[in-house]
Amino acid sequence: MTSTLYQQIQQLYDASSGLWEQVWGEHMHHGYYGPDGNLKKERRQAQIDLIEELLAWAGVPTEKALCESYRILDVGCGIGGSTLYLTEKFSSIAQNNLKLDGEVDRESSRSPELNKTGASVTATGITLSPVQANRATERAKIAGLESNVNFLVADALNMPFPDESFDLVWSLESGEHMPDKIKFLQECCRVLKPGGTLILATWCHRPLGETAGELTDEERKQLAEIYRVYALPYVISLPEYEEIVRSLPLTSIRTADWSKAVAPFWDVVIDSALTPSAIWGLLTSGWTTIQAALALGLMSRGYQSGLIRFGMICAVK
Repeated sequence: MTSTLYQQIQQLYDASSGLWEQVWGEHMHHGYYGPDGNLKKERRQAQIDLIEELLAWAGVPTEKALCESYRILDVGCGIGGSTLYLTEKFSSIAQNNLKLDGEVDRESSRSPELNKTGASVTATGITLSPVQANRATERAKIAGLESNVNFLVADALNMPFPDESFDLVWSLESGEHMPDKIKFLQECCRVLKPGGTLILATWCHRPLGETAGELTDEERKQLAEIYRVYALPYVISLPEYEEIVRSLPLTSIRTADWSKAVAPFWDVVIDSALTPSAIWGLLTSGWTTIQAALALGLMSRGYQSGLIRFGMICAVK
């Protein structure tokens, strides 16, 4: 990742993450408002529902997967919202599976530790922001999960992990920050274990082609402003992501456009940003964060016009 872009992303999230957590909580991503986006929900519940819907859509985790040690990688982990949620959820499922298996053979070849405690679920989150990594580590300690998770400052284009390290590679709204989408997905595939699952949710622009046509000058202008404010190099369409994924040693590839389901999120964030505490927080957090807040309407209008899309991909190695 280029040093200038790296610094822009780091500065954006170093400056804004504290305010986001104070006003909007630990989850730094869209919410899910039903397939057609018409369900009324509390914002944080909608964000949790997005995680749950993603897991259900991808069919993760399977009961078999949680019979053994299970490792999760959260690429672009923010302050650890998804990382901690997934760790708690998967650990709970593993424990429940063990309780239901009352006829487990205690003399089996499985280790005594696994017989007593179920599958070991661990997670690693990576971010470019030291502020986010430190806060995520603090939150893990508060949740009592410090022995199960760790957070690193690392570049997703050059991950510091051996090949075939993780059972689940989870990327929830980080792909849009990647200056090389091919290298990014190659890295996700490289660190994924055989039989492991990749789940990617990312900002896209509308599909191109003979029917849809190329991006207009006005659309390019709108995208350029979004790129500038949110430290994005560029976004691509969901079909372009699918083409990249299909070039990798991955199977069971599926894609979906959930734009309608998540679009209401931006109006909810805009409304909640108008409270006195949020306004004061913005004024004291610096110009970078203020610009990001002022651009919330750009994203809302982008969804309304169909220019901005929320793309989903899952695949198995």
